[in-house]
Amino acid sequence: MISRRTFTTAVGLGLGAAALPADASAAAPATTVPGIAPGTHTAFADLKRVRAGVLDIGYAELGPEHGPAVVLLHGWPYDIHSFVDVAPLLADAGHRVIVPYLRGHGTTAFLSPTTPRNAQQSAIALDVVALMDALRIRQAALAGFDWGSRTADIIAALWPERVRALVSVSGYLITDVASQRNPLPPKAEHTWWYQYYFATDRGRVAMETRQNRHDLCRLVWDEVSPTWDFDDATFERTAAAFENPDYAAIVIHNYRWRLGLADGERRYDPYERRLAARPAIAVPTIALDPALDPFLASTDGSGYRRFFTGPYEHRVLAGIGHNAPQEAPTAFARAVLDAERLAVRQ
Repeated sequence: MISRRTFTTAVGLGLGAAALPADASAAAPATTVPGIAPGTHTAFADLKRVRAGVLDIGYAELGPEHGPAVVLLHGWPYDIHSFVDVAPLLADAGHRVIVPYLRGHGTTAFLSPTTPRNAQQSAIALDVVALMDALRIRQAALAGFDWGSRTADIIAALWPERVRALVSVSGYLITDVASQRNPLPPKAEHTWWYQYYFATDRGRVAMETRQNRHDLCRLVWDEVSPTWDFDDATFERTAAAFENPDYAAIVIHNYRWRLGLADGERRYDPYERRLAARPAIAVPTIALDPALDPFLASTDGSGYRRFFTGPYEHRVLAGIGHNAPQEAPTAFARAVLDAERLAVRQ
């Protein structure tokens, strides 16, 4: 494995991020974004809550109230701190930036103890639509990674009128549960070890046990971001979000559902049927592939290019692992602003 300290701070600033447009005609000049080192910011000053759908959602908000909205969506095992450096850059550029805790994370809570602790993909996407409604955001740019990419992709596919522009790390991540039953090459399966662990009672108990949960998530951070030189304090700030009482149930259900080992809720069936058809995304999109993300079979974007039918660019983040926004905040913020420019040019 590559040493974390092999790469310089310049990579974290996004200076090693190469823009590789899939369609040369769609390429726009890169937006100028002030360079910022990962870890420059450590906390969000303004944390809020709002009732939205079945949740009381905790979120950070930065920037002018009437600026164009951007919603930043985290993955697993992460939280809103993945965007702690990205959000100020976008706010300084005049955007209203919303960074929510996904269900089961941080201060986001279910309104009712009887609501199923369901983490299927359409349920999480509808949480974000409900959040936008609660905040009276008619349309926003959406940007995310991991669970956040999947969620943003779904909203862009099913409710494109709500999405002004999209930044999706790892491209098209909408899940087709039926195809998930097919085995991957052994090396790829090895990378997903925790999914199969969570399919067992042993894995469920590990996630329900504080120390095991903490150590497992830290191990995932180490494995999927081989060059990110984060300190213990950085991880612990995010690990606090794992103390949510619904965290284990949400994480376990998400991975079991994706493998076809857990049922969803019938009320989401119409959305899941549409998603199983792998709908195209027509909104202006920039897809980002972190070069050192072990989950990517390749970083050329060819495997998912056909799913994006609108203005589009593909970029590789050189020297960056899975947690792209926290590892390369400048490059990530630039991608959001450039996706907005694609929307203007449309």
